[in-house]
Parts: sequence; C-alpha cells; structure tokens
Amino acid sequence: MNNADTVTPELSRELALRIGLAARALPGITPAQLLEALLRESGLPLTGVGLQGLKGKTLKTALDAIVPDNEVSVTLCKEALGLLRGEEAVPTELPALDAYAEGDMPGSIRVACAANDADLDGHFGACLRFLIYQVSATEQRLIDIRATSGDREAEDRNAHRAELIDDCQVLVVRSIGGPAAARVVRAGIHPLKLPNGGGIDTVLGDLRRVLAGSPPPWLAKVMGASPEARVRFELTEDTP
Repeated sequence: MNNADTVTPELSRELALRIGLAARALPGITPAQLLEALLRESGLPLTGVGLQGLKGKTLKTALDAIVPDNEVSVTLCKEALGLLRGEEAVPTELPALDAYAEGDMPGSIRVACAANDADLDGHFGACLRFLIYQVSATEQRLIDIRATSGDREAEDRNAHRAELIDDCQVLVVRSIGGPAAARVVRAGIHPLKLPNGGGIDTVLGDLRRVLAGSPPPWLAKVMGASPEARVRFELTEDTP
C-alpha cells in the first residue's frame, strides 16, 4: 500500500494542473501514477517549493517502481519536473519512443534533431529538446527525447548541449552559430543545417536514401564502412 492509496492530498489548483501537464510529457504515465511517484519522494504536503530539490533520476526511480518497463527516460523526467516547477513550456504531442537495443540496427547512425515540438524547428542554442533517432538505410527509430532545460545552470550552454548529444554522430538543426558549431564538431558530431526546417520524417527519409546509396566518406566512416570502400567513393566523386 502506498501514500496515494491512503491519503488524498489537497493540491492547489495550479499544482494539480501542472501535474496533469507533466504527465503528458511522460509516455505511458497517468497523472495518478505521477502523483504517487511524487508523494513517494517528496511526501506531504506536496507543494511547488517541496519539488525544487527533486531530481530527474530520483523521479525516474520512483516511476520505475510504480510502472515497470516504462518508456520514460531521465531526461523526460527532468522536463516533467520543469513543467511542475513552472520552468518549461507545455509540450505538444511528442511522438512515442520506439524499442531499441544497442546492435539492433547494423550500419546505422545516431541523429539528434533540434526541436521544440515534434518537427525539425529548433535553433541549437534555444531548442527545448533533442529528438534522438537511430537511422539506417531501411528504417528509423526514435530512441530518446532529451530536454535542454538543464543548461540554465551550465557555465557554457553550448558545451552542455553538445554533451547532451555526445553519443550522436549527426546533428540536424534549423540554425546554429559559429562557436556552437565548433563545439559540436569538437565533440565528434557532424552538424547539418536546414534553414527551412521541415517534417522530421521527410528529413530522415532523405538521410536514409543517402545511407542506402553512396554516402560521403565521413558518413561511411561513421557507419563502419571499410577504408577501401571509403576510398572507392572518393575516387568516384573525383572522376569527371
């Protein structure tokens, strides 16, 4: 038996609304389950002030105990806490995560898409989140959603955001400044700037076609192609 079963806490109207909004940012989690997790970690009375010290990892652990095998990441928990504290804008219909385990998609690359909603509509330094996709020549899977709200406390915002996606090989953005692009490149990530933005399915569909054809040497290297294959492509590109 838990706190949510034995006690009905009196919440302010604003906090009750924010719990509902925060639950929307957590795939497969209901407001009641989120409330139960918050009560486990913060206790009563549940107030905005009492939530200030709660960490994303702690909330994730509490949710795992209530809803095993959920699709909620620590970064989504951080975003939900931002909503609870009034720090985050309300998300709009973010896509659900796809199942993925390392090694599922041989020859694939990991792509970070700067986004505010569910499309490619973000500036690197100002986007609300990165949508993380694993992309091969034949399919794409959304494997994580990473909120950027933690950069408020970072000394170097560009460095914080680059570290947030440092397991990716490609970054797709609408815009990115010179210093930020340099930081991303130093992290081993190749930035692709698409000023007109667009639907992520369309953007990643174009990338899949490149992967299925003759990818440029830097991309072939990321995919694990042999040096001989990369040299053959370079020779083809240089041939009149």
